[in-house]
Amino acid sequence: MAEPEINVSIDQKLKIPLGESWLQRIAVRTIEAEGIPSTSEMGLVITDSKTIQKLNKTYRGEDKPTDVLAFHMTPGTSQEPETHFVGPPDGVNHLGEVVISYPQAMRQAQEQGHGITQELALLIVHGVLHLLGYDHELPEEEQRMKARENEILERLGDVEQC
Repeated sequence: MAEPEINVSIDQKLKIPLGESWLQRIAVRTIEAEGIPSTSEMGLVITDSKTIQKLNKTYRGEDKPTDVLAFHMTPGTSQEPETHFVGPPDGVNHLGEVVISYPQAMRQAQEQGHGITQELALLIVHGVLHLLGYDHELPEEEQRMKARENEILERLGDVEQC
């Protein structure tokens, strides 16, 4: 069975200890855990704090760096059981793009007392869930999203081995 296509772009200035294939596997397993068709594709960008701050200011009106941004391409994305993805003409579900600040991920990993792989896995799962319609604006939404993140991360097991 084919897997979703994950197009990875890593800022050349960054020296990250993980390869594209590891990053892709985390995203693919998240998409699969949500039951999304294998004919899906998305972008995953690993960048610096300056770039993500610029994106955060432009698209969210917040002039500060953040850890992850998600730009979904499927309007009205929802996790309600009766809602289905509408098939685009090319047959591929274009989910959108997840942008992660590697320096912010490193800071958060240190603050949380775990490794960068665990932090990146969490941010990828979080970003992909945003693409699929999860949100955390309201307390109930945040609780639901956090629970799903934990379920998927638990399913992934030791992310070092992914």
